[in-house]
Amino acid sequence: MKHSMLFVIIALLCCSFGQKQQTWLALGDSITYLNEHPDETGNRITKGYMTLVTEERQDMRYINQGHNGWTAVRIAEQIDNLELEKADFYTVFLGTNDWWAGLLLGSLADYRNKTGTATTSGSFRIIADKLKQLNPDADIILITPMQRADFVYINDFKNNAWGSYKPNRNGQTLEQFADTIRAIGREAGFKVVDLYHHPKLKLEKLVKFKWLKEPASGKYRQYRYPTYTEVVFNPETDEYPYPEAAIDMTYDGLHPSDKGYRVIARELLHTLP
Repeated sequence: MKHSMLFVIIALLCCSFGQKQQTWLALGDSITYLNEHPDETGNRITKGYMTLVTEERQDMRYINQGHNGWTAVRIAEQIDNLELEKADFYTVFLGTNDWWAGLLLGSLADYRNKTGTATTSGSFRIIADKLKQLNPDADIILITPMQRADFVYINDFKNNAWGSYKPNRNGQTLEQFADTIRAIGREAGFKVVDLYHHPKLKLEKLVKFKWLKEPASGKYRQYRYPTYTEVVFNPETDEYPYPEAAIDMTYDGLHPSDKGYRVIARELLHTLP
């Protein structure tokens, strides 16, 4: 009996140590990049979504291919210079910078017809084709952009942007970008994690308030969404509008907080193979 128990234990240990570790390559923008750079958030985050996922899934390791400030178009333009690796599965988390930059979204036809980097949709086809070339058997998961409150970079107040409650300079909404990415997923047979329509990531839940000067008195007060959209922020003179007490799903209106990253990680854990 003792010998048989010992055999079972040894067999289980051998299986455990012999288990192949899967590789996950995460392609994205600053929301992905910041996983390894919490110092650039004023240390307002501790763990990004990749760290959180791999803490739960110890059978996998991740490769961070997040590029701070990059658009899907720029990723597509530089795709052969990024030293992307063969992986068991890929996530593509892009689009919010394309929207803010006012790049042309295009349509599903641009993806289908491989029209190139003139549009975000065409750029997604270049990205997808490259990933399939690296590993035809890999799973590809698309992640839509999150909704955005007014963004103010914690290290440079002049780097700011309005939220997704209004269109970009070309009249395109962020929801249109999210919906097109979903359509690309359906067209290509990719899984999609739809963060834009996630009930925990709605605009009113991204920050608790914005700390702004009252126009009449000049005194600071807390403004909640949507009231804060009507109050002007002056990066030259005003205090940072998101003190720590304002942090909710994001810490700066755009980039997820620890709380927001946990929501993203949870969705990925339900979606990853």
